[in-house]
Amino acid sequence: MLAVFRKPKTFKLRALHSQEKFGVAGRSCQEVLQKGCLHLQLPVAGSRLCLYEDGTELTGDYFWSVPDNSELVVLTSGQTWQGYVSDLSRFLSAFHKPHTGLIQAARQLLSDEQAPLRQKLLADLLHTVSENIAAETRDEDPPWFEGLESRFQSKSGYLRYSCESRIRSYLREVHSYASVVGVEARGEYSRVADLMCHKLRAAGYNGSYFDRGAKAGGRLCTPEGWFCCQGPFDVDTCASKHSINPYGNRESRVLFSTWNLDHIIEKKRTVVPALAEAITERDGREVAWEYFYGLLFTLENLKLVHIACHKKTTHRLGCDPRRIYQPQTKPKRRRPARKRR
Repeated sequence: MLAVFRKPKTFKLRALHSQEKFGVAGRSCQEVLQKGCLHLQLPVAGSRLCLYEDGTELTGDYFWSVPDNSELVVLTSGQTWQGYVSDLSRFLSAFHKPHTGLIQAARQLLSDEQAPLRQKLLADLLHTVSENIAAETRDEDPPWFEGLESRFQSKSGYLRYSCESRIRSYLREVHSYASVVGVEARGEYSRVADLMCHKLRAAGYNGSYFDRGAKAGGRLCTPEGWFCCQGPFDVDTCASKHSINPYGNRESRVLFSTWNLDHIIEKKRTVVPALAEAITERDGREVAWEYFYGLLFTLENLKLVHIACHKKTTHRLGCDPRRIYQPQTKPKRRRPARKRR
């Protein structure tokens, strides 16, 4: 009975997936629901009210505690609403295959916008929806190839070359370290470096890591070309969820060049010096050069990281002493010859 003497509460109602809102006042959930269904031409039976903010269903006990002018969603039987998350999901799905009208509208908004933050959000939005990810050749997406030599005719070919260049630079560092190695061990060090070179050449200098056309397991991206940051060397994942698709447009391609293939066990400080030391002190033992090869050139010890996740501090990690030399096989014991009777 107290509800009869209370001032009616006011709400803003809308139907599911509709942007149009209208005001309703009432002294109970049922009254507000009936008015809302009448306006929206929805059946009252099976319908209910939920808060737009978080999807909480509005009930009789909760009715008076909800602030005036709260936004409500009218749900019919079988419909669900999870709050802002539902709208965000629809918002993101619109950009999975954005249409021309959406891009034009965003460009118009950006041309008239003065607020720096809104400019940044609109510019980032346009940057994302304007990507020509599916295109692969120079003829299909000429702007992507601006500034690149004419010999590059496909996106995958250029990005494969980009990865090969990084790996080749690691190999050059291995070769150049020979000048630091003692004279007695220098020949063996150069021989091992050459073995690594031959193995790398056979593997195409691991250029497949950046090639979206490579087989799964041999690449670091999705078949569409999306790369995700793997986080700093001392954690398992990227807390910031950095991602990029250098196949999308020229700007993304350029930005991707700032991402690092980071050695978990450091190349210059640890791996190369440890290889040189192992060769110098081998004392008849055979150095397990393929173990060092894995640390220097493969995903066994490499992580792809956004520049913000690339920690330049000393990693303080060492090579596994059990894997530096090849296991020594024990010579088979010869059985004594049987005496002939």
